[in-house]
Amino acid sequence: MATYHLTTPLTSEDTRQLNAGDVVYLSGVLYTARDAAHKRLVDLIDKGEELPFDLEGSVIYFVGPTPPKPGDPIGSAGPTTSYRMDSYSPTMLAHGSKGMIGKGKRNQAVIDACKEYDGIYFGATGGAGALLGKRIKSAEVIAYPELGPEAVRRIEVEDFPVTVINDTHGRDLYQMGREQYEVK
Repeated sequence: MATYHLTTPLTSEDTRQLNAGDVVYLSGVLYTARDAAHKRLVDLIDKGEELPFDLEGSVIYFVGPTPPKPGDPIGSAGPTTSYRMDSYSPTMLAHGSKGMIGKGKRNQAVIDACKEYDGIYFGATGGAGALLGKRIKSAEVIAYPELGPEAVRRIEVEDFPVTVINDTHGRDLYQMGREQYEVK
């Protein structure tokens, strides 16, 4: 397992070098979106309409941050459970996104889409939202403000710590961990 420092937007060259279990420190721009926003984004894709941000090389963080304290760009920003985005993530990857950040397992369709489109599913540490929020240098709502904390935001991060859960080779860190302890 290796450690990488990557800057978004990501390329296939960036993602293909990563393996399940690697630690990555992301810098650059991330976009936030949860299930309600994902539904709207995929509906726009299905209609052939323009999205509020360029998907090419993007990394989407599944988060609904808390309001910021005075002087801070964002409040606590811990990951949300990712399976609610499973029905949307393959479409997002097929249209250029390269990464997703959340917590918990993904379904086989997402794992297969990561292989097919050179995508990565990163895990962020649940329960560490206040610490993760400190890695966010700026935050701006760019779409769906009526969704409140679930609005789409453009956030700039510096050395945002994540772990590769599903890589471009079809590996799943959660399954790999289980296999180490299963009775053969």
